[in-house]
Formats: sequence, C-alpha cells, structure tokens
Amino acid sequence: MELRDVSCGYGERLILEGVNLSVPRGKVLALIGTSGGGKTTVLRLLGRQLKPVRGQVLFDGHDLATLDQTGLYAVRRRMGMLFQFGALFTDLSVFENVAFPLREHTNLPEAMIRDLVLMKLNAVGLRGARDLMPSEVSGGMARRVALARAIALDPDLVLYDEPFAGLDPISLGVAARLIRDLNDALGLTSIVVSHDLHETFAIADQVAMIANGRVVAQGTPDELRHSEDPLVQQFVGAQADGPVRFHQAALPVNEDFGVGAMPSRELA
Repeated sequence: MELRDVSCGYGERLILEGVNLSVPRGKVLALIGTSGGGKTTVLRLLGRQLKPVRGQVLFDGHDLATLDQTGLYAVRRRMGMLFQFGALFTDLSVFENVAFPLREHTNLPEAMIRDLVLMKLNAVGLRGARDLMPSEVSGGMARRVALARAIALDPDLVLYDEPFAGLDPISLGVAARLIRDLNDALGLTSIVVSHDLHETFAIADQVAMIANGRVVAQGTPDELRHSEDPLVQQFVGAQADGPVRFHQAALPVNEDFGVGAMPSRELA
C-alpha cells in the first residue's frame, strides 16, 4: 500500500493533507497519534470507503480511485479487517462468523469450508469454541474470533482498528502475539491503529505518527522512542502538556469570568 500526496476529509473539513505513506510488503506498520488525527481515515482510504480529494491511494501499484465496482471488490477480497471490538454477527455462532466470508465470496464445498474454518479457529486458539455464540465468549475471545474471520480468505493485507481496546493484560498480550505471529506465518502485511504503545511497539516493524493531518514521524519503534520532535516526545512519553496543550484556547480568565468587570454587590 502507498499513499501519495493524499488529502482527504469529510465535507469541506480536511482531515489529512499532503500525506505520503508507504507500507512495506510483509511488515507490520503501526499508525499512532492523537484522537481525531486521521488514523481511522487512513484505513477508510485503504478500503476505498473514502476517496481522496487529491493524491493517490495505491494497492500493488493500482490506483484504487480508478477501479470499477468489480475491480474494487476483487481488491477488497485481498484485504482483511479487524474492526474495533470485533463486530461479530451476534446471531451467528463462532463457526458461522468465520465461515461467513467464505460463503459470501467463494463457491467452495461445505466440507472444505468446514476444514478452513476449523483451521483458522485453531490458528487463534479457539477451535474448541466453534459452537459458542458471541454472547458466550469473553471480549478477548471475541477479538480472536474476529481475527480468524479477517484471515478467512487468506488476504494479503490485514487492517486492525484498535485491536487492543478494552482488553485485559493477558488478552492484550495474546492478541498482540497473534498479530505478529500470523503476519509472519501467513506472509501478510499488517496495518495496526492503536493507542497502546507498549504492545504496538513490541510487534511493529515500522511506526508512523499522524498529527495535524500529516505524517509527522515515521521509523522503527526505537527511532520514535528517541525522536527529538517535541510532539513525538509528548505522545510517546504520555506527557500532559506540550505541543498538544492541556488547556483549549479560550478567552483570558478575567474576561471569561468577568473578574474586575462585574459591579460589586452588597450582601443582604
């Protein structure tokens, strides 16, 4: 995947402006940055849920904006998506959730679908949970089921939107290890949007920080840890104040509270 001088937004409001980003094949790229900075917008561009106002979004050298519906659907079948909190179909069992993309996009016989689903569930450690409903599994297990569904079609690219949100430390560690291990074992390319820097830096080959609509830093996790950029330092060091201010811009206190401007009143 590659973004070339991409600007994009919602209506007249630009979220990304002049973004250049390259995602190496076979690597794990982490997207970090402040909330509302444009990380999820990048994922929407990669799936062409959004089109750029300017620039190109390339997948294997093909400009996504130029694809017709048939071409777009063919490209999307080469992508897997792990949505925030999993987004499982609540009325389908664990098995049926993973089988869904196989039934939707292939004409495979049922016996082969069964074997593929069990293989994917086994890869995430949940073959024994195949008959359970989403309401019967924990949050961490639901995220692993969603991961099995995301890799059901053996995609080239997997997109992760906050895969660690709301997980306990054990489940979080399991999810992070799975992302890294599956990426290497299946030859995937992975893009992980996350605010959990400890686990994300542990599994990422490259990290890109998005802020103020631009990629302000990109490099290895170690390079970002030692960056001298004040914004990167504030974010990585979890500092309360810095380029991202604690106080939102406002009127001076004496004007907003009327100090010295309000007439005095005598107490009754």
